[in-house]
Amino acid sequence: MKVQLFIPCFVDQLFPQTGMNMVKLLEKAGCEVSYNPKQTCCGQPAYNAGYIEECRDVSTKFLKDFSGTEYIVSPSGSCTGFIRNSFEEIFDNTTHVKDAANVAFRSFEITEFLLNIAKYDDFGASLAGKATYHDACGALRECGIKAGPRQLLSKVKGLELVEMKECETCCGFGGTFSVKFEPISVGMAQTKVQSALDTGAKYLLSTDVSCLMHIDGYIRKNNIDLKTMHVVDVLASGW
Repeated sequence: MKVQLFIPCFVDQLFPQTGMNMVKLLEKAGCEVSYNPKQTCCGQPAYNAGYIEECRDVSTKFLKDFSGTEYIVSPSGSCTGFIRNSFEEIFDNTTHVKDAANVAFRSFEITEFLLNIAKYDDFGASLAGKATYHDACGALRECGIKAGPRQLLSKVKGLELVEMKECETCCGFGGTFSVKFEPISVGMAQTKVQSALDTGAKYLLSTDVSCLMHIDGYIRKNNIDLKTMHVVDVLASGW
């Protein structure tokens, strides 16, 4: 099956290896992957900051960049959730309303795509150690993703997955929230990290690099022995 690769801003600029590993997973699952180098942002940052008109301009370009009939797959529940749940509002009463609905229908976060569309859950990955999983808000609340990543991780040889308390609680990033309300944001990251440490985990895993970046910032600043990893990078480990 054919797949269009959507690489969100954080992955493009800060975590390109996650994007490359996603291609490896998709190809191993039998997909034909294409990438449009003209793609940019989906418009979520502007939308969340209240700049709806500016968001519409960026999102209109997204519609053009991802025209076609292929599946659109991204390593971000946040961006995928935005496209699915907000494009209808953004393009309401415009000439792009049908295109927006079509793009939203074709958009998938990588873990749900692998399980529900590609029907592939064992990549022969291996990673030794105990890990715990953080349910990113975008994936959980906007895409309904809960069991899927855990199912994929259960197939990783050597990995012991343990649940932490408040695994569904926000990490405190929230885009501009972490800038506007820094003390609260840092406190939420501290709570998340402590919950992970209480399990004895070596790795803290999630589906969104934005969450992982925020959590890792707290970890690094406080010299904590805990490693963050995107689920995609875990599934591409050891082969």
